[in-house]
Amino acid sequence: MSDDFRIDAARVRRSFGRAATTYDAAAVLQARVRAELLERLDLVRLQPTLVLDLGAGPGQATLELKRRYRSSQVVALDLAEGMLREARRRQTLLRRFQRVCADAAALPVRDGIADLVFSNLMLQWCNEPDAVFRECRRVLKPGGLLTFTTFGPDTLAELRRAWAAADGRTHVNRFIDMHDLGDALLRAGLAEPVMDVERFTLTYAEVRDLMRDLQAIGARNANAGRPKALTGKRALATMVAAYETLRRDGRLPATFEVVYGQAWRPIADPTRVAEGGEVTVPFSRIGRRNSST
Repeated sequence: MSDDFRIDAARVRRSFGRAATTYDAAAVLQARVRAELLERLDLVRLQPTLVLDLGAGPGQATLELKRRYRSSQVVALDLAEGMLREARRRQTLLRRFQRVCADAAALPVRDGIADLVFSNLMLQWCNEPDAVFRECRRVLKPGGLLTFTTFGPDTLAELRRAWAAADGRTHVNRFIDMHDLGDALLRAGLAEPVMDVERFTLTYAEVRDLMRDLQAIGARNANAGRPKALTGKRALATMVAAYETLRRDGRLPATFEVVYGQAWRPIADPTRVAEGGEVTVPFSRIGRRNSST
């Protein structure tokens, strides 16, 4: 990874902590992707004892996971304490869950304890996906499932090109390709990775509306190569003018490439190791799965 694109974790923590109370109103796409990721759990037969919601934010998915798995212990983990405070306020008597402030690459969780790790649109804020996937494998039980979403390389391509025309500085994250993420899952020792991608286009009246939405969810520029001073009026005007060339039917597009992924921790049963060293997951744990690799 270029140093310019290295994420400042402290800045991420502050940005998302401050956005805890404004997140929901602006996180329309995040809510849609979360609903799809939850729906995909219908295709997998799990009766988890412990579920980890990694990058839980203000806790919407955590509540849904508790509703889905009522007898399970569900834990919300997030880097931003502000998000966890907001999540705490959303609990109900029937849907209570634990909250832990933690870095996804260094989870304060014992080995082999979780049946399911769920993560919606968090991974793009981590510098080392390999480290996160290794942690997920470590905390999962044999036969446990990791299911996640993140953003792919086409995300905010219009905004990236517009800023490139203005000052050439780093204003938008670099996002990882679906196939590279699949390779990272295998390097981490996870089995049977299933990956697919979906593209969404949101439209805005003005580019400033897009930027306000990004700020409202906490998605501020946390790259090492970001401008160290406030962006000048000339550079901002140049960026806006470049983005305006994309206007169609009175609206400006913003592309989001969403990568869906899942993988299993292999079952350490030698009777289930096939020729060539491949480890299989019991059919009883797998429902119908819609996949492309």
